[in-house]
Amino acid sequence: MEAEVSYHDFDLEFKEPAGTSRGVYRTRHVWYVRIQTPDGRFGLGECAPLPDLSCDAEADPKVYEEHLRKALQELGQWYRLQEQRSQAENKEALTLLFESLRNYPSILMGVETALYHHARNSWAIWGNTPFAEGKAGIPINGLIWMGTFEEMYKRIHEKMEAGFRCIKLKIGAIDFEKELALLQFIRLHFSASDLELRVDANGAFPVELAPERLQRLAEFELHSIEQPIRQGQWEAMARLCETTPLPIALDEELIGINDPTEKARLLDAIHPQYLILKPSLHGSFWGTSEWIRLAEKRGLGWWITSALESNVGLNAIAQYCALLKVSVPQGLGTGQLFTNNIPSPLRIKGDELWFDGK
Repeated sequence: MEAEVSYHDFDLEFKEPAGTSRGVYRTRHVWYVRIQTPDGRFGLGECAPLPDLSCDAEADPKVYEEHLRKALQELGQWYRLQEQRSQAENKEALTLLFESLRNYPSILMGVETALYHHARNSWAIWGNTPFAEGKAGIPINGLIWMGTFEEMYKRIHEKMEAGFRCIKLKIGAIDFEKELALLQFIRLHFSASDLELRVDANGAFPVELAPERLQRLAEFELHSIEQPIRQGQWEAMARLCETTPLPIALDEELIGINDPTEKARLLDAIHPQYLILKPSLHGSFWGTSEWIRLAEKRGLGWWITSALESNVGLNAIAQYCALLKVSVPQGLGTGQLFTNNIPSPLRIKGDELWFDGK
């Protein structure tokens, strides 16, 4: 089958600056993969590495594009030879392509999404689910970006007014005492049974201060904390996970751990309570499924989040969550961050993400 496989890059503009522990994002540079065949079908995927965070985010975008170009040449070759090979041979060839992209998770996600979008010729890239049929929504948490005390309070109020009953706060950017005061204020008005609170430190706590900070945070009956200390400190993180009064979820810790054997070694060394899985950062859907199998084998919890993708990537992640029949709130975006986002069939109803498309 002849297929035109191409890509183009695009700058997404944030409606408001997005503050993180690594600085403030005002724009987001992404690459879109497109597959077009003579029968009129097309597939669209998004490659969205995050600077200073993704393991495949090159300092020079031209270097990233060269890796992407080579991957798409291989994908085009796979399409050209598809009809000459058996189903088993095609599956093996595709597996080899995915294996070659283990260390380029955002490129793999663009390729994988476009491939399955084309195969289904539908935004419901993983097939018919209650979500894809518009019969069920996916529970999500409301995300509160870092900011001043006043800004974060205002955003929390807006999320509560919108109907969210699970809220995630990014902490570590303002004074810790002010962050505790904010959490105290929330708990004075909403109990743990009324409102689930998750916090994400993005590795901001110094190792020597982390145990005390976890103790103080635990007073507010939080659901969990993501990445309390900087990644790469396996022994220190293992000690925290063993003694913590507050469940710990790994996020940045998983970035760059792409080999299945190394994934298992990390989980066995640290024994976290949860994994936070972001397909753009943690191996696309192919690699994310590996993480899930390894986590469940060890009795570890997990949930999936988006990572500032446009609606193309967000839809693919949402469809994947629906395939997994998730029940706990997922960390999916709402598609409302950018002024120039791709039109989307995703809709927010209360604290759920819904799909209204084909």
